[in-house]
Amino acid sequence: MSEPTATSALSDLGSIRPLRIWKDVTARVVHSELITMSVVELPPGGHVPEHRHVNEQVGLCLVGSVTFRVGEETRELGPGGTWRILADVPHECHAGPEGAVVVEVFSPSRGDWDGVEEAPDVPPRWPAGA
Repeated sequence: MSEPTATSALSDLGSIRPLRIWKDVTARVVHSELITMSVVELPPGGHVPEHRHVNEQVGLCLVGSVTFRVGEETRELGPGGTWRILADVPHECHAGPEGAVVVEVFSPSRGDWDGVEEAPDVPPRWPAGA
């Protein structure tokens, strides 16, 4: 399969270079004009500290588990668990003992991720065999 070009509308997850979003948290990111989609990998016990942003955020846990705190609500979520975070609501996340892979979508697009440091280019954990 050919490598996508900078202007290509189609690619495979494994061809997207991961970014280091937090200390040990990486994301493969797809931007459009109005939204950003990311496939985020958290290591076992990985932590995304409390933060907030102007972007609305929705997500889906694919592999492993995460404990999310959104505002005053906290819940552990496994595969199939979802979250919705409205703009400017404080939130944080802890990965379970096996880590996690999640898909997150942001609106508006995450322009603040432009120029974020690239992470080592390793195969994605999901989908299996990618």
